[in-house]
Amino acid sequence: MRILAIDHGSTRIGIAISDELKLIAQPLEFIPAEPFAAFLDRLKSLLREKEVELVLVGMPRNMDGSYGPAALKVQEFIAVLKEAITVPIKIWDERLTSVQANRYLIEGNVRRDKRKEKVDKMAAAILLQSYLDAGGG
Repeated sequence: MRILAIDHGSTRIGIAISDELKLIAQPLEFIPAEPFAAFLDRLKSLLREKEVELVLVGMPRNMDGSYGPAALKVQEFIAVLKEAITVPIKIWDERLTSVQANRYLIEGNVRRDKRKEKVDKMAAAILLQSYLDAGGG
């Protein structure tokens, strides 16, 4: 069984998956956020295909630990998700995951136009790896 991580965005939703031992996170794909029904269909098929036992959703926080408008959108997203899937959902702090993902891609000499399509799934992988490293799973 695996853990699937979601990096929520208004345009693209990044997806990452753990290995079966829950030691290593791997970027999987990004799914367009709209239409939402198509996102849900793809997510449900990934949950089945990858035999996912837990969905980890990144919760954006301000640097002082407070929650801003982005966190409210993620809370609404999680509420809808809980109605649509049966896999348990857990929230994890995602501060700076997108910044870190961009930095890794820049260091890897990934061109700017290619970074856009990779940053979301990479941020989801960073989120998931931080959870795994903290003893989650």
